[in-house]
Amino acid sequence: MEWLMVAFVALLLASQICSEEIPYEHLISQIQACPKECHCPPSFPNAVYCDNKGLKRIPDIPPYTWYLYLQNNLIDVLSADALRNATQLRWINLNRNKITSEGLEADAVKAISSLVHLYMEDNLLTSIPSPLPAKLEQLWLSRNRISRIPPGVFSGMDRLTLLDLQGNKLQDDAVTEVSLKGLNNLIQINLAKNQLNTMPLGLPPTTTQIFLDSNNIEKIPAEYFKGLPKVVSLRLNRNKLANGGIPKNVFNLSSILDLQLSHNQLTEIPVISSGLEHLHLDHNKIKSVNSSDICPHGALDDYLDEKGPRLRYLRLDGNEIKPPIPRELMMCFRLLRAIVI
Repeated sequence: MEWLMVAFVALLLASQICSEEIPYEHLISQIQACPKECHCPPSFPNAVYCDNKGLKRIPDIPPYTWYLYLQNNLIDVLSADALRNATQLRWINLNRNKITSEGLEADAVKAISSLVHLYMEDNLLTSIPSPLPAKLEQLWLSRNRISRIPPGVFSGMDRLTLLDLQGNKLQDDAVTEVSLKGLNNLIQINLAKNQLNTMPLGLPPTTTQIFLDSNNIEKIPAEYFKGLPKVVSLRLNRNKLANGGIPKNVFNLSSILDLQLSHNQLTEIPVISSGLEHLHLDHNKIKSVNSSDICPHGALDDYLDEKGPRLRYLRLDGNEIKPPIPRELMMCFRLLRAIVI
């Protein structure tokens, strides 16, 4: 009778399942094989929910699982055969467990050959898992204890577009051209809340979003962005940047739209490009706004032209600036929609 009930539910849902998803006969098998510790909703047959169960090990996962949720458990080991049956896994969430690098057996992650998204945030890792599956597109490893990036760990990782390493223990010698080699299509990298004293080396030219908040960076090399022509968003909040550490035109980049320099030690507004749309300079030591310095060259002549300044949002609060806002500033940035001072 129980089997008939499962089959009946499957029949009701069969018409809702896309052809690219689980076939009908696999649906029956998937529902029957659901681990007793987990929840396998018939309406989402490719997903297995084992989160918040106090698990110390990974249960046997059904073979047609695409999405596996194991967050908020007590798992400390990921063995090579833990997911041997789940050969179609594309997304696994292991956030907030107790997995250590020692508890991560060799090839345990690489064996999940179809994996696209891997979440291992808030664990006890000291090194990036290696080797990784070649199809991986997003790797989330924030808030671990990672201080090391194994040489060659990203070799062959042409599909990886997002790497999140915020809140770890990475120092300058860990983030190098050698350690990042292989990230040929990276778009976003998050290295916030680490122990960096200098700008990271070796970022691929495809990088568009760079997050470096809450480090100890004091200066930016003059030619740093020469090999990064696609940078759209740069966050350097809560570092130790002073004007002496920022070359005059280092941020005058045609590609950049969002520049965040909050909570630093700036006394002057840096030179910006006419294409910049969001500028965060709050909580520095800026005493005045000189419109001739901040306004891009020729902006007053071009403000009706598409080449004119594109700044829409400006934060200057938490400095030593006193109102009123200079009229010339508003004349320069005609598209400005919000200014916080």
